[in-house]
Amino acid sequence: MTSKSGSSFAKPRGRTTAKTSHEPSGIIRVAAIQMASGPNVPANLAEAERLIQIAVASGAKLVALPEYFAIMGLKDSDKVAAREEPGKGPIQKFLAAQAKKHRIWLVGGSVPLECGSARKVYNSCLVYDDKGRQVARYDKIHLFGLDLGNEHYREENTIKPGQSVVVVDSPFGRLGLSICYDLRFPELYRAMGDVDIILIPAAFTATTGKAHFETLVRARAIENLAYVIAPAQGGYHLSGRETHGDSMIVDPWGNVLDRLPRGSGVVVAGINRAYQDSLRTSLPALKHRSLDCTSRIELTVFEGTP
Repeated sequence: MTSKSGSSFAKPRGRTTAKTSHEPSGIIRVAAIQMASGPNVPANLAEAERLIQIAVASGAKLVALPEYFAIMGLKDSDKVAAREEPGKGPIQKFLAAQAKKHRIWLVGGSVPLECGSARKVYNSCLVYDDKGRQVARYDKIHLFGLDLGNEHYREENTIKPGQSVVVVDSPFGRLGLSICYDLRFPELYRAMGDVDIILIPAAFTATTGKAHFETLVRARAIENLAYVIAPAQGGYHLSGRETHGDSMIVDPWGNVLDRLPRGSGVVVAGINRAYQDSLRTSLPALKHRSLDCTSRIELTVFEGTP
């Protein structure tokens, strides 16, 4: 991405240099990217490219972008105007090119895709493999609504909800896909079955994020004995909206391995599947589940590995 468009980002206050990789054998480096995106798609893609390069320089093989990484508009309908057809458009082209260029698996936060309505989009998390092929798509199921003081949000006005829970097999284990407000609904993650890594690209408001984001992220890790990668929007946006940030990577025991409270930057940590397996052996809570919440839920499994 070589756009010279003016950036609309908050001044970065986060980590913007690579952390040197000294991981032992068998541990995979993963990264979560934090942004403060604006209404200019080319500028947002240029910033995402810069941060992906930092993540790659740190040794990350799986990199995740935040929700709305390509556009945080001045008004909700801006993302509808920027919508793309599945498989076409500058945002999807960018994601495929970055994954192929850096030979990484890239989780494209969320992308506005056509849904058959002139006034709405699907808010879709797209996953690309290290050859630049799209290997999975998840359409956000739970749509955010809030009436609290001066804050009013109604995602249902511009987003069509998805219907299917999505997991994808990868070289790093089985990935479970979700987006932002989904985080408040633990039944979604139970419906995924046994997943090794949960992705939660987010754009939590400053108010709700301060109150609940860390607690919910760590809870999803603990109850599923899974790693959680939660890349977020974090800062002030030209629309006047403030997002919470606090992008983090959490291990299956609920420990925060790395985090970034505010501003553009990258968090990086190691995924240790042997450690995860030992926890699941010592505390086999996943095998002790006795209630079935999946009987009426559609589960889509993408075979992401050749």
